[in-house]
Amino acid sequence: MDKQRTEADVDIRYLIELIVKALVDHPDQVLVTQIEGTHSVVLELAVAPEDVGKVIGKKGIHADAIRRLVHAIGGKTKKRYVLEILEG
Repeated sequence: MDKQRTEADVDIRYLIELIVKALVDHPDQVLVTQIEGTHSVVLELAVAPEDVGKVIGKKGIHADAIRRLVHAIGGKTKKRYVLEILEG
């Protein structure tokens, strides 16, 4: 794997953490885990149970916005990123 893609992967995790920490009441409990596949990357987002609703937003608007950013970044790095919000 080349250096440019590795840096982009790290940046996307950091970007998600920054966005989510700004939304939640317990930013210290935000954790983004990255699982690499051959053509895709799964980003698992874990937050405090009482913050899940804040991350998802009304009618899923926050989650959708974060996923759109992740998808746009994936276009540049030629990888498919999938954001999963873990509940519980």
